[in-house]
Formats: sequence, C-alpha cells, structure tokens
Amino acid sequence: MAPLRHAPSPDAPLDTEALKGERVTVYETNDEGWAWGQLDADGYVGFVPAAALRDPARRRRKGLRTAHTCVSRPVDQASPSRGCRSDAGSPSPATSRRSRSPPLAAMCRHATWCRSTGYENDFVAVAERFLGAPYLWGGKSNLGLDCSALVQLALTACGVPCPRDSDMQEHALGTLIASDFSALRRGDLLF
Repeated sequence: MAPLRHAPSPDAPLDTEALKGERVTVYETNDEGWAWGQLDADGYVGFVPAAALRDPARRRRKGLRTAHTCVSRPVDQASPSRGCRSDAGSPSPATSRRSRSPPLAAMCRHATWCRSTGYENDFVAVAERFLGAPYLWGGKSNLGLDCSALVQLALTACGVPCPRDSDMQEHALGTLIASDFSALRRGDLLF
C-alpha cells in the first residue's frame, strides 16, 4: 500500500491509502518524488510517493488482490509456504490457531496475490477479520485502519460500492430510522 497524503511530504497528514492494484490517475509529478493524483475507486485526491506507482500497461496476474495477506511459514523459514488466505483485506490474526505456536505474524511473509473465485458474501464476517488491527487515521489495511475504511473494505469485498468517508457512506447507504432500535440486526450500519 502507498500513503495518499495531504501534501507532498512524508510528514503530511495521511488522508487514506492506495492499496496495491488500485488505479491512480496521476495529474502531476514533482522533482521530490511525489505524484499528485486521484484514486479511481473512491475519488480521493492527494500526494502519493511516485516510487509506489507503476505503469498499468505492465502485465497483471488474474485473481483477487488482497489488501494485505499473510502466508504462513514453518518456524524454520526454509520450508515452503503452508497456505494463502484469499480474503480481501484480511488481517493476520495475532496468534496462530495452535495454542503453542508463536504469533502468526512472526512466521509470515507478505503476499500480493491469492486466487479467489469472486466476492465475499458476508461483509460482517469480512469486518470481523480486522479484529485486533490497530486504529490509524487514514489507514486502510490490517496494519492500521480507521472506522470508515473498515466499512469500505468490508462492503467492497462483497461487491458493494462504498465511499471512503463516513459522511459519504451515510448519504450513499443510509436510511433514516425512527428512534426505535428494536428492529436492528447483524450487519446494520449506524451513522
């Protein structure tokens, strides 16, 4: 992923992140290594390190890109990978499923590609995969994300277009409800 910043500086506030494979329309580049552009998926505009961009004409593999994927390896690190999670934007859990195993993060290498047959069908389950991910204003991955990114990533993984910011999400997805919250169910989003 690449930071999309408010100004062309590594110290500038992080507005959002461009995930690997996201298209960016570049309007201008400067001599300091920054590109001013717009994310095609949600229209965010800002400055991205030019080194993080590549020509879209380069050959692309087929498959679902993940926001960040962990491929687990045995502790000796010499053996081949054991598997790949094909969940869009899936976080790596803090610990392995086996109780005596070291944290999965200690046995991981990051992968770019995983095969997938299509969209997820339960955005709440996708969101639950981010349990334990740290909060990061403007973040959009399991390394750190904010509340609106969680909603955007979960819905997008299920094929539902979703804006980046909560106020836009409310207008695009929300419906005014009465003060009676007794009919709320799993998956309802409240703004």
